[in-house]
Amino acid sequence: MTAGRPPRVLIDATSVPADRGGVGRYVDGLLGALGKVCGSGVELAVVSLRTDLERYTRMLPGAEIVPAPAAVAHRPARLAWEQTGLPLLAQQVGAHVLHSPFYTCPLRAGCPVTVTVHDATFFTEPEHYDKSRRTFFRSAIKTSLRRADRVIVPSKATRDELIRLLDADPTRIDVAYHGVDQAAFHAPTEEEKARVRARLGLGDSSYVAFLGAKEPRKNVPNLIRGWARAVADRVDPPALVIAGGQGHDDDIDRAVAEVPSHLRLLRPGYLRYGDLPGFLGGALVAAYPSYGEGFGLPILEAMACAAPVLTTPRLSLPEVGGDAVAYTSEDPEQIGTDLAALLDDEQRRLSLAKAGFDRAKEFTWESSAEVHIAAWSRARS
Repeated sequence: MTAGRPPRVLIDATSVPADRGGVGRYVDGLLGALGKVCGSGVELAVVSLRTDLERYTRMLPGAEIVPAPAAVAHRPARLAWEQTGLPLLAQQVGAHVLHSPFYTCPLRAGCPVTVTVHDATFFTEPEHYDKSRRTFFRSAIKTSLRRADRVIVPSKATRDELIRLLDADPTRIDVAYHGVDQAAFHAPTEEEKARVRARLGLGDSSYVAFLGAKEPRKNVPNLIRGWARAVADRVDPPALVIAGGQGHDDDIDRAVAEVPSHLRLLRPGYLRYGDLPGFLGGALVAAYPSYGEGFGLPILEAMACAAPVLTTPRLSLPEVGGDAVAYTSEDPEQIGTDLAALLDDEQRRLSLAKAGFDRAKEFTWESSAEVHIAAWSRARS
């Protein structure tokens, strides 16, 4: 290595899913910011799925973008390749540091390794995961804490839980808050709001919005029950729109079956990326009553779209929302009470929308990128 030369970092982007969920938002946001801020701070190489080659080549014109073997699009093959092929690739591209952005890393990388551990809820909320997933991620987190030279986490809450529950070394953990793409997530125009309502078949009807994976930890069944309590007796009850991936929470269907027939609940699945500002910013309330998050990107994105947000004060969510969001508990009765109070108070909704929009500006991918660069430099030294 040349003394004083910026670290050459290989980022493994092969775990990014096609639907651009949480890990996709993180990797895309980080790489986009690195393309703007790295300069003399870091040299980049990225290995990605073949479907992402064009995206990352355009995003990082100064980086070396390497296609992964086609087989790694399947998770078992990717995990096997991570242990064998990825270390070889790190050597081939001359990497000083290897960054694994999604919990797992090679056991023998041949160079320093940094790993992003997104949350500790596999330990704090184990009942909300099926056994195989819980077992896998618990093992991956323990291994990464033991093997990685630096661990990057998206919140102080996640750092503190890893220290408390797993006796993680606090001197090897770096907190890098996620950012929000202000171009993609912005206060929508009336035309953008109307377009989304038309696509959803809502017409001029008002609605409460949820956007996220339908996993048990997200507490969607209790949101449905709380919403029904809040709006059932209203003359013109707002709809509830549950958007995002299908997930694996069977209790959602049971909660839907309990909804009174005169109320309207929509489950449109994934929405177009360009429709998200109109969807979130056009809602009376963006509700996200999660049992706990490693960061809480959905509430930050809703805040950036000038939506009044209702969430819970669990784990990292107060770090993101601060005083700019409304809080509730996880049970349906309290969700119903607090949601009804927001629906009845237009002035508070407007105040929260403005406060959230202003606070969202504090979370930038450029700031996150700078923390990553510092972590990579520490790992190399």
